[in-house]
Amino acid sequence: MKKIILSVIMLVGLAFTAQAQDISKNALGLRLGDNNGFGGELSYQRALGSNNRLELDLGWRNRTNYNKDGYDDNAIKIAALYQWVWNIDGGFNWYAGIGGGLGSDNRDYYDNRNYDNGVFAFAAGDIGIEYNFDIPLLISLDFRPEFGSNTYYKNNYGSDVALGLRYQF
Repeated sequence: MKKIILSVIMLVGLAFTAQAQDISKNALGLRLGDNNGFGGELSYQRALGSNNRLELDLGWRNRTNYNKDGYDDNAIKIAALYQWVWNIDGGFNWYAGIGGGLGSDNRDYYDNRNYDNGVFAFAAGDIGIEYNFDIPLLISLDFRPEFGSNTYYKNNYGSDVALGLRYQF
């Protein structure tokens, strides 16, 4: 009886872990976030195994704020995230990851006030859902909280919700 129970447990465990995943070896595209973050980012994903990958994102911001504290804000950042991917059903996957990055912010006020411009570092998490089409298109929606330092972050925290469109090859 113990052998039968042990065999059933092993088969059930195998069934849950043997879901086929279809992570492409490479994916290149855009990650389009909200305007409070960096907005658009160039995004590259590289598979590291059957259920994990590395995501590299290059973000930039160039905007003008016309309120009473008017300023020009130019910034650039690069983020690197290690992600684990789990299959939900067919082409649907969900993923979670952790990583960080570096960036540079330059803000010029119209009234010549000083601002703490410079380099910043951040730690980031990532959780999202994606659909892998039969054509080489990957679409995703994710949430990325970031905990940073220095010039970019108000209260040392920023978050972003983004839509990703990537070409798989």
